[in-house]
Amino acid sequence: MTNNRRSFIGLLLAGTLTPLASACGREATAKESFPFSLSETQWRKRLTQAEYRVLREEGTERAYSSPLNEEKRSGTYACAGCGNHAFSSRTKFESGTGWPSFYRPLKGGVGTSTDYKLGYPRTEVHCARCGGHLGHVFDDGPAPTGKRYCMNGVALDFIPGPA
Repeated sequence: MTNNRRSFIGLLLAGTLTPLASACGREATAKESFPFSLSETQWRKRLTQAEYRVLREEGTERAYSSPLNEEKRSGTYACAGCGNHAFSSRTKFESGTGWPSFYRPLKGGVGTSTDYKLGYPRTEVHCARCGGHLGHVFDDGPAPTGKRYCMNGVALDFIPGPA
């Protein structure tokens, strides 16, 4: 077989498999139900375009684009979709990734599921109340948990006050 034919077959396979891997997305998202639920029309009215893209379409904001990455005050980080309290400023740390990062969520604040969007399994983090996509969790965080909850700042609202 010639090199051109091999290249063509390789490109054909890559072009076929990439959409299939991307279509996998988060496991069971559409099947899950959450305590806070809106129609897609209601979500579009409630959220900004950037919030909708991340929270409802599982997008990712650009690194270093969120002012919450630099937020240092005491307070709580809540889901921008429904207001559910997700993280405390006490567990926020500088990860150097360009996204707000935490080593532990608040009890009842988030849920997780397996995400195959990149073709391999990752742990996706979503709001426990509305199911909105918040980010991903990785096993390279600091003590005491060793976890890094890497969140999209646009998916969170900061509420200053006691943490």
